[in-house]
Amino acid sequence: MGWVIALIVAAAILAGIGLALRRNRLAGRKSGRVATTVEDAFVSPAVAEFNVIDGVAHVRFEIPLPPGDPDPVLADLMGKEAVEVVREKRHSLPLDDVTRVVAHGRRRGEWAEVTAISLRTPGELPAPMRPELIPRAGVAAYDPLDRIADLPSSPPGLSQHRSDERLAPIGAELTLPAAIEAGLRAQGIDPARGTAGDVVLGLMRMIGFVVIETSEKTSTATRAGRSAFVRVVDHEPGTHPELSEPDIDRFVVDFVTSRADRGLLVSEKYCPFEVYDRERRDPRMRFVTRERIQGFVDALALS
Repeated sequence: MGWVIALIVAAAILAGIGLALRRNRLAGRKSGRVATTVEDAFVSPAVAEFNVIDGVAHVRFEIPLPPGDPDPVLADLMGKEAVEVVREKRHSLPLDDVTRVVAHGRRRGEWAEVTAISLRTPGELPAPMRPELIPRAGVAAYDPLDRIADLPSSPPGLSQHRSDERLAPIGAELTLPAAIEAGLRAQGIDPARGTAGDVVLGLMRMIGFVVIETSEKTSTATRAGRSAFVRVVDHEPGTHPELSEPDIDRFVVDFVTSRADRGLLVSEKYCPFEVYDRERRDPRMRFVTRERIQGFVDALALS
């Protein structure tokens, strides 16, 4: 009789664990799930609303949509993620009569339908199939930050920037592959309005980095057992558009103190001469400044 009671208790414990895991997955959906392992190098968009009306499941994502029709890559990502939301909701809701799944995003503050998936049989969902946005993102042995060693290592010329120069949002100057743009929007980042920190950290999440903010404008990014100290230096309107020596000094000291494997300073500002000497002396450090961000995107996305 004792062993029967033990089995019942064990079953109850396992059921409780399973329920907790399902709740954690759904909670991650609500806030936007990020990859926790290299093999799970994918960022799911945050769900704002979910409801079913007359057999149609509507999934509203916190995704900023571009003007006009979304790119097919973004529409495909949203459709497949909407199906996964329905799959997770089935653990707690009766959804056997669902015949259609519709994905919505936000455009100028209003909900807009992006794509719809019809089910051949009510309640029967297609197999999970998340798109591979970045090649080799899920390969643990691949170290994507090795690629940024190819960024320009010598100054392009004398800086001619005025102290009162206004800088446009960096996203407006970047050329992004459709897959990268879709992955950033899935994180709630509008590439055309995003800052340098938004774009770079968003891209790092897409290639499997777990990014944890440790203090304001400072994060630790880990992937496959290696860590990166990441400092973001924003450009304030009316200030000099070139990275300052005090910002560089603080970054160097904090990076060395952090004991991280690599250090990245990310900024919308331009790169001064001093940066190149710093990198030569310590190749673990890289300064991803305004004129280098396009190369950073290309190196990680197209390698």
